[in-house]
Amino acid sequence: MYLDIDNYIKQYSGGEVLYSLRGDFDSSVINNIFDNIEEKMISLNEPYRLRKKVYNVLVESLQNLYHHVDNVPPDFCEGKFDKYGLILIQKEGECYRVITGNFVRSNHYKKLKDKLDKINHSSYEEIKELYKYILNHQRISVKGGGGLGLVDIAKKTASKLNYTFLKYDEDYLFYFLNVLVEENRDESKWDETNILEDNGADYNRRNL
Repeated sequence: MYLDIDNYIKQYSGGEVLYSLRGDFDSSVINNIFDNIEEKMISLNEPYRLRKKVYNVLVESLQNLYHHVDNVPPDFCEGKFDKYGLILIQKEGECYRVITGNFVRSNHYKKLKDKLDKINHSSYEEIKELYKYILNHQRISVKGGGGLGLVDIAKKTASKLNYTFLKYDEDYLFYFLNVLVEENRDESKWDETNILEDNGADYNRRNL
């Protein structure tokens, strides 16, 4: 089967790419990403508040790529990986965009999509309450816990989640999470984002 990752990425090719990687994400790779992006943001004299927001999004996004990625389909030929993910970090004006992607088995799709939709259909006050509830009531393991990472990204960025599922075959989809980080965006702008309906038979998408 063919997966057109490049076509999705090209939609967001207007910024300055600071980091791009596809493959397996082990702890050394993740530490390198943190160090690399931190150094670049400091060299660009980015405000501390913006650096902190970007760092928080990276922590949650990379935790997903490290702990929660499903194995690749048997016929996937882009390298010899048991696990496969991608990350793209780019600067767009005064904002930063963080795009991650990984395979999801079809039988895991609905559970993940329901989590994303629950966040996107909540008010910002509900997001804060949901964050507290998960933090206080669900067990946190070494792999994270209870969908807290997705809620934390929405809470820290004050933005609903832009996600896409591309169908690979009957057993696998490829899941993109696309996060725009703005320094001065706050909860007052939460309802300014617009959720579109599913678009197309081969993928399900939310654009904000």
